[in-house]
Amino acid sequence: MRVAERRSFTGPLSGLKVVEIGSIGPGPFCAMLLADLGADVIRVDRATGAGLVGPNADFRTELLHRGRRSLAVDLKHPDGAEVVLSLVADADVLIEGFRPGVAERLGIGPDECAQRNAGLIYGRMTGFGQDGPLAQHVGHDINYVALSGALSLIGRHGHPPTPPLSLVGDFGGGGMLLALGVMSALFERHASGLGQVVDASMVEGAALLATPFFGFAQTGLWNSERGTNIVDSGAPYYDAYETADGRWLAVGAIEPHFYADLVALLGLPDDLPDQNDRSQWPQMKKIFADAVRGRPLAEWLDAAEGLTPCIAPVLDVDEAPSHPHNVARGAFVEVDGLVQPAPAPRFSRTVASVDRRPPIPGEHTTEVLTDWGIDSDRRAEWLRSGAVRETYTET
Repeated sequence: MRVAERRSFTGPLSGLKVVEIGSIGPGPFCAMLLADLGADVIRVDRATGAGLVGPNADFRTELLHRGRRSLAVDLKHPDGAEVVLSLVADADVLIEGFRPGVAERLGIGPDECAQRNAGLIYGRMTGFGQDGPLAQHVGHDINYVALSGALSLIGRHGHPPTPPLSLVGDFGGGGMLLALGVMSALFERHASGLGQVVDASMVEGAALLATPFFGFAQTGLWNSERGTNIVDSGAPYYDAYETADGRWLAVGAIEPHFYADLVALLGLPDDLPDQNDRSQWPQMKKIFADAVRGRPLAEWLDAAEGLTPCIAPVLDVDEAPSHPHNVARGAFVEVDGLVQPAPAPRFSRTVASVDRRPPIPGEHTTEVLTDWGIDSDRRAEWLRSGAVRETYTET
């Protein structure tokens, strides 16, 4: 594991200026990706009542917020919108995750922002999109993934659909899709000189992630029963099996030559049913499970040396950073005592890095306003009136 360098600003997005209107989940993930790659991202947090949703209550350990500075703004204050619009005037991108219409009511919608900066890319992150019959409905990741069709595909045979953490909706179908949309709009701006609105919906993003499975379902290649297909835990050669010491071994030997090595590794008999005889899969899964349970995890990994059975240990999150491969690749970094995934992907010249820990709301209010060219009189007035606040105190 390597310790992150501080404030290197060497990433490929160095020089890009982003205003992030504080939200939860996919919006912060999008902003984190941009910050990881070198963008100067300013998070606009609430001046009062800022809080986190989920198991974490400490802003200093909220890794989704890493790599940026925080400005605390009261968006309901008469001058709150002006604070944001003043930043927008010098920004390349704005990201917001309000329900449709809220940003407009606050005076920081696309039209108001475009009047200050015609080249601004305005990124909008919602569950259901900016229009349509469900646009104003509330929900979370599981609801969006359910509506997309993707959730129906995930789970074991005979069991209910399994929520895939927040990976498919919030992060893959939401934040990462919005980041792609923002970068695409920035590329187009080189030709037109104009900004535009990017409307990212988690329902549509989750469906997009499931594109091949929509195809499989229409060509008879996918069984509608969960847990009966190759990559959904149905196949005996694509699953996780418990080892003798209570650990788990992930197996993914799809191709025949990999499957042959897996059968040899497990010491299974030559008269097994055909690899893809689905009628025999339940029986074969028991055979595989019984075999894997015969040795501890480390012994299986040692025995696999020299073979290609497509196996891997199922590592806990506290184990993954110290795995020799991840250490050699520098796949995790440590910032202020917090171990976390390193920025990805890798760039040969413009190396990306995590340049700062997650901020406390308002920690950089004066610093941000100064750096972004707000004159001292306006800064003082906004602080005096409560339009902005410096809420950070060192503990």
